[in-house]
Amino acid sequence: MVKHINENKIPATVYNTAGTFICNHVMYGILYMVDKKYPNIKGGFIHIPYITSQVMDKKNTPYMSLDEIAKGLELAIEACTLYKEDIKTIGGEIC
Repeated sequence: MVKHINENKIPATVYNTAGTFICNHVMYGILYMVDKKYPNIKGGFIHIPYITSQVMDKKNTPYMSLDEIAKGLELAIEACTLYKEDIKTIGGEIC
């Protein structure tokens, strides 16, 4: 997904944590369901940044336009249909 999104000129990266409490709760819930109930599907979590209007008073806070976020999500879904196997690559960040 990240490769496909980046190839279409939208910034994205792999993070090795979902974030704070709620994000981690959602991610681990998804992984649990995949492991226990839906073993033949993949699951994951896409953490999106703030939209431009949300960071007007937050200095040094990552953000994207709503159009970029929507396009990035479309590309992520598209990548799921294009690539049947995970691409093995080095990268990612720990937040």
